[in-house]
Order: sequence, then C-alpha cells, then structure tokens
Amino acid sequence: MQALTAPTVTTDQGAAPLARARGDWVAAALAERAHWSALAAQLRAAARPLAWDLQAVQHMDHVGAQLLWHHWGGRWPEVLHASAAQRQLLERVAALTPAATPRAPRSWGEAWERLGVMVLAAVEFFMQLVQVVGQLVLDLLRLLRAPRRGPWRDISGHLYQMGATALPITALVGFLIGVVLAYLMSLQLQRFGAETFIVNILGISLIRELGPMLAAILVAGRSGSAITAQIGVMRVTEELDAMRVMGISHSYRLVMPRAIALGLAMPLVSAWTTAAALAGGILASDVVLHITPGYFFQALPLAVQGSTLVLATAKSVVFGVLIALIACVWGMRVEPNTQSLGEGTTASVVSAITMVILVDALFAIVFRNVGFQ
Repeated sequence: MQALTAPTVTTDQGAAPLARARGDWVAAALAERAHWSALAAQLRAAARPLAWDLQAVQHMDHVGAQLLWHHWGGRWPEVLHASAAQRQLLERVAALTPAATPRAPRSWGEAWERLGVMVLAAVEFFMQLVQVVGQLVLDLLRLLRAPRRGPWRDISGHLYQMGATALPITALVGFLIGVVLAYLMSLQLQRFGAETFIVNILGISLIRELGPMLAAILVAGRSGSAITAQIGVMRVTEELDAMRVMGISHSYRLVMPRAIALGLAMPLVSAWTTAAALAGGILASDVVLHITPGYFFQALPLAVQGSTLVLATAKSVVFGVLIALIACVWGMRVEPNTQSLGEGTTASVVSAITMVILVDALFAIVFRNVGFQ
C-alpha cells in the first residue's frame, strides 16, 4: 500500500495572498495526530487568503473537502484553482452541508418576552388548578348526596396503590434520615453538655416538619408521577374522549377518587415515615449519646404537644390533596403524543414538590406559635 503524504497548507504572502494545499487530504492521513496538529496550525495561519490553489493535492475525499469547506466558513473563496474532480467534490459537500445561520445575541426584549410567557403559563396552570378544586368541592357534595353511587371501588384501589405500597420505601428513607439527623445533632449537643435536648429537637423537627414533608416529597415522586402517567395515557389512547362521549365526568371518576385516596393515605404514610425516622433517631441516640429508648419514650410526650400532632396531620391531608390535584391537572394537559406525556410527568413531579415546600413554609409562618410552650 502506498504511503500517504501529510496534508499541508503554505501561504504565499504578496499583493494577493495565496494558500497552496499539498499532500493527501483523506481521512486516513487526517486521522494521524501529528498530521492533524501541524495542519490545524497551518490553517490558522492561512485564515486571511482569499485565493486557494488545490492543484498540488494528490488525493481528496469527502472528509478533506468537508474540512476545507468548514475552514472557508461555508463560502467559496474568491479565487479557487482546482481540478474538475476536486471542484465537483467540493460542490457536493457544499450542497449537503446546511448553511450556518449565526444566532443573534438575545436582547433584553426577548428575555422579558420569555419571562412573560412563563408567567402566563404559570397563571394558566393555577387557574386550571382552581377550577379543579372548585369542581372537586361540587363532586364531594354530589357524593354526599348519593353515597351509594360513589366510586368506592376506585377509591379503595387507589388507597392501596398510593398508601400501602408506599410504606416500605418511606420507612427506609425515614429511618436513614432519623439516623443521620440524630448523629449530626449529637455531635453538636455534646459540646455544650445538652445531650438530653436531642429528644426535643428530634420530636419537634420530625413530627412537625420533616416527617410530613419527607413523606409528601416521596409520594409526589412516586404516586404523583403515576397519576399523571395514567391520565396522560388515557389522553393518548383517546379514552378521555370516549368518557366524554358517554357522559362520564372526568372529575367525578378520575380526579375525586385519587384526591380522596391520597388525602386519606397521606396522614397515615406521614405518621409511618415519622415513626421510622424516630426509630432511627432513637437508635443513633442510644449508640452515640447513650440515651436509652426508655428515657426517649418518657421525654417525648413532654416535648411534643398534641397540637403539633394535629398540625402535622392537617398538613399531610393538604399535601395529599394538592399532590393528587396537581398530578391530575398535568395529566389532563398532556397532548396526544409520547413526548408530551414524558414532559407532563416530569412537570407534575416538579410542580408537586415545589407546591409542597411552599405550602409547608406557609404553614410554618401561620402556625409558628402552635405546639411550643
């Protein structure tokens, strides 16, 4: 096999600078690191010439022609000396290479316009959420007026799927959070000789804040995405249109059962997660601070008031209903294609977690004096 000649570019400086290309401009020669490094430096030096001479090039393939075309910026040089075969190859590369359209820098007007579009989309979403909440109230009144005709089987199935099947993962995460929280706090409390106050810190932080919010975040990622995916698939397969044709209310048969089930399951899942977190905290406290479980159970009722339990339960109910409603809204917004289904599921989880954090902050501000002696 004949050895390949390194591709080179030399520039003749004068009144009209001319760049002369020599060697083999083929993929095999360009693949060698030494050839490529030298050629890149020569091309940078030959950035100004408007005249090119390719007659000394021995071989050229599409890779070499593409390299030249990109170096020329997608435009033909003013003067080109090339053979008919080389010109034909360059014309083919030029025809198959899309023209580069430089993007103008984004102006402040475009940035404000994009921000406005995002604000309008958020307002539209909140309007749909308010409509779903109002329709849920009407559906609950309809259920109270005729309880025997309610979708109790759907509520029971959703209660099992969203509540009972979520217990293992929430218990595991809650236990680990309790261990980590107790271990980190014990390192600080030991400095001041206040080891016994770990009961107060763990009790209030886990029962009042971390337990309900952690359970809500896990349920939002687990059950919220499932709700959006279920309703979104029904949108893609046109089942929602079929229900509308048959006169079946989407809100009564799809939204209300999920909202009731998650509103009932969320306090139980939250209590289960909090109990697992307290168990992890008790274990870490016993190992690090030598605070026995007996003392922990004796001091915990004195540190946590009953109003704190009521507040945590109320928060969990609100979290559960909001997660279900947000997931249903995003499921209804899914377009009949798979890409919209994936985007809607992701947006549902993000929106639900964000709403949980915002509502938790609102509860913390409004009820800041509840549960403290």
